[in-house]
Amino acid sequence: MTFKHYIDGQWQLADSQNSFVTINPATEQPIKEVAAGNHVDIDNAVNAARNAFEHGPWPRLSGKERGAYLRKIAALINERLSELAKLEVEDNGKPYPEAEWDIEDTAGCFEFYAELAEKMDEQEEQVIELPEPRFSSKAIKEPVGVAGAIIPWNFPMLMAAWKVAPALAAGCTMVLKPSEVTPLTAIALAEIAEQAELPAGVLNIVTGTGPEAGQPLAEHPDVDKMAFTGSVPTGSRIMSMAANQVKNISLELGGKSPLIIFSDTDIEQAVEWIMFGIFWNQGQVCSATSRVLVEESLYPQLMERLVEEAKKITIGEGNQEGILLGPLVNEAQYQKVLAAIDKGQQEGATLVCGGGRPEHLQTGYYIEPTVFADVSEDSWIWNEEIFGPVVCVKSFKTEEQAVALANNSRFGLAGAVMSKDLQRCDRVARALRAGIIWTNCSQPTFVEAPWGGYKQSGIGRELGTWGLNNYLETKQITAYDPEQPWGWYIK
Repeated sequence: MTFKHYIDGQWQLADSQNSFVTINPATEQPIKEVAAGNHVDIDNAVNAARNAFEHGPWPRLSGKERGAYLRKIAALINERLSELAKLEVEDNGKPYPEAEWDIEDTAGCFEFYAELAEKMDEQEEQVIELPEPRFSSKAIKEPVGVAGAIIPWNFPMLMAAWKVAPALAAGCTMVLKPSEVTPLTAIALAEIAEQAELPAGVLNIVTGTGPEAGQPLAEHPDVDKMAFTGSVPTGSRIMSMAANQVKNISLELGGKSPLIIFSDTDIEQAVEWIMFGIFWNQGQVCSATSRVLVEESLYPQLMERLVEEAKKITIGEGNQEGILLGPLVNEAQYQKVLAAIDKGQQEGATLVCGGGRPEHLQTGYYIEPTVFADVSEDSWIWNEEIFGPVVCVKSFKTEEQAVALANNSRFGLAGAVMSKDLQRCDRVARALRAGIIWTNCSQPTFVEAPWGGYKQSGIGRELGTWGLNNYLETKQITAYDPEQPWGWYIK
């Protein structure tokens, strides 16, 4: 087998010819051998991106012309929607309806940034009013240059789109390193870029591990901007690398997001959104509302209904009809979540649902929907990101107490509040220290709205116009009227 990366508009032989095997988490069987890139492959990819940025047409195309390429990519994704969704299920484990939604959103992301690229032609410069009439000034936006992107395994193709689409819309060139756990739809994206006849070097995709490929990308002196989504420890290392070169970065990191439910909330809606907030994608969601705070008077009844409904969730291989919870992404994550569940029990939290492997599934990295009640606010499972189908629930007495408990976290990615009192919802939403707040729902995400967190949940914002601005620099151009004498030295 020949192992290749997509570099400079073609499939190039990997430097080392080393490889790794992707595993289907539902069957624990191999899917495909993939090239394991190293620093030489990364260097080749960055050089291609640099050459394309400095000498190629991409940054010099109009926004309308770049938008046409992005629309072509979106159309090609839609043509392969079912195939790509099935590939995502096989590689990641998520149920097919979720994967299909992800791929639709991926195409939608390219469409959205195509539109923003087209609008850039109308917004190229901003005239600045100056107090000195002999001067005129304007501010223009320019692409930041060569962007490096490292994406996680939980939403493989969608997370690629969140970075690739705005970067290309802005006029940047990019080197993308997907997670080694789920690289298959990134390889498909390279095929689509090639089919769309994207100019050589504009998008380069190198598969490989974090230490062998991710670190050389983050440290590369010819990368002008790094965008990373993943864990706090890795984000911290990337931030340190960027600091050494004073490099532009954006980081979307972990979360331990709260969901506050007041007693006037409809109990069926509350249970629905609790479950959507933690069991979607097997809880492998950075914004998952994994800390649920319920007003005391509603707490007993809600817990009873939550456990009842959680036990009904259909678990199995994601391409099977009616499945709502698939396997975790790999054995390492499976063991990590099981260890967290064990730690929660050791700490004294009450396990009221799940906690182990479903009896009918002896193969695959499956964990039942797991619910802990009466969780202490100083316990490990209340404070640390588990990244699995595990929700921690506790009661509160007052609004002030709920907000204080919700904000008592080193994370600040997301939060949610539920109440029929919409003024209270708005008041609590404004009081929560997080970048994304949902009221009377949890998790719906729209490409038009900003995405990112406070505190250790990251730096910067993706999606919307904010995502485009991630890949733009602002330049001031100030001109002096040559007909006017300056008269400082020469009178």
